[in-house]
Amino acid sequence: MKITKDEVLYVADLARLDLDEASIDKFAGQIGNILDYVDKLNEIDTEGIRPTSHAISLTNAFREDEQKEHLERDQALANAPQKEEGSFVVPKVVG
Repeated sequence: MKITKDEVLYVADLARLDLDEASIDKFAGQIGNILDYVDKLNEIDTEGIRPTSHAISLTNAFREDEQKEHLERDQALANAPQKEEGSFVVPKVVG
């Protein structure tokens, strides 16, 4: 499937990307190749095949929740690089 430069520019604008001319040509070709591959997948006969969302059938991959005793504060803070008044001290992230 042929993708035009205008279509690449439209998608780049939606994604707020600033592309140079070489990138536009490169992405148009790459996206076209991807769509050609997907189009080949549409040629496969899938009659009688159930839709799947996962390759392996799993009913529940998680363990059951179990209530356990919590760590005492001193144990939890034992290996903390910095602590103050019973709390972890971490670097300031928001101005």
